Formats: sequence, C-alpha cells, structure tokens
Amino acid sequence: MIRTATALSLGLLIATTAGCGRIADSRINPFNWFGASRSAPAPAAPVDADARLLMPQVTRLVVEKMPTGVVVRATGVPPTQGWWKAELVPDDFGIPKDGVLTYRFRIWNPPVPTDASTVRSREITAAAYISTPKLAEISKIVVVGETNQMETRR
Repeated sequence: MIRTATALSLGLLIATTAGCGRIADSRINPFNWFGASRSAPAPAAPVDADARLLMPQVTRLVVEKMPTGVVVRATGVPPTQGWWKAELVPDDFGIPKDGVLTYRFRIWNPPVPTDASTVRSREITAAAYISTPKLAEISKIVVVGETNQMETRR
C-alpha cells in the first residue's frame, strides 16, 4: 500500500513538473514581460502646464522586474552639464490607453550656461514604479523625449 502511494505520488510529481519547461516561454513568466527597448521618432509635443523641458535625447529604457511590480528606468543625454530634477511624468494621469502607458522624460535646464564635457558625464536617469495589478492593463511602455522616444513591449 505504501509503495503504491509513493509510486503514485512520484508519478504525479513527474507529470506536474514535466510541463514546467513550457512556463519559461509563456506570458505568465515575469522574465518574459517586456523585451528589449527600441528607439522611434518623438511625436508632436502636446501643450501642457509643465514648465520643465523634455529630455533632448532618450538613450536607454529598461524595465526591471520587482516582487510587486516593475521599475521603469530611462536614461537620457542633455546637450550640456547642469541639467537637473529629472522625472518620468505619466500621460493621462498614468492611465494606459489601448494598453500603452506613456511617460514624458521631464527635466530642468541649467540656470546658467555650462560646458558640454563627455556624454557619459551628462547622462541622467529617472525611474517610475508600476505595480503588478496595473501591469495587467499594459502591453507597451513608451518614454518620450524631445527628439526621440524609447518603447518596450510585452
């Protein structure tokens, strides 16, 4: 009796875990949620009340998985040193439209003229958090700059 129960349990365990290989390629695997980002031309700028400028060039967009959601991290390169207070500002109060959540990469320009220096020394990164329940509504994340936008899809 014990051998039969053990054999049955072992068979059930093998049958259950044999299907796990398919989970690696499925949409329920969080590591498959967002792919590599790509650059695209920026859309026409809407009129808004935010006095900050758009980041001149968005160079990188990364979506990092967290236990309770994701962190959207965008990096941009302004033309000179001294740009500050970068923020990813969501469009439409953070409500996705047709599965697309769009952020505007906002930043203050320097109060006085500054030197350009190297590209690496001018890079600025801003991030935003998206919870797991909100992710259910999102299939694409877009970060818009002045001259381009970066986007990533699920």
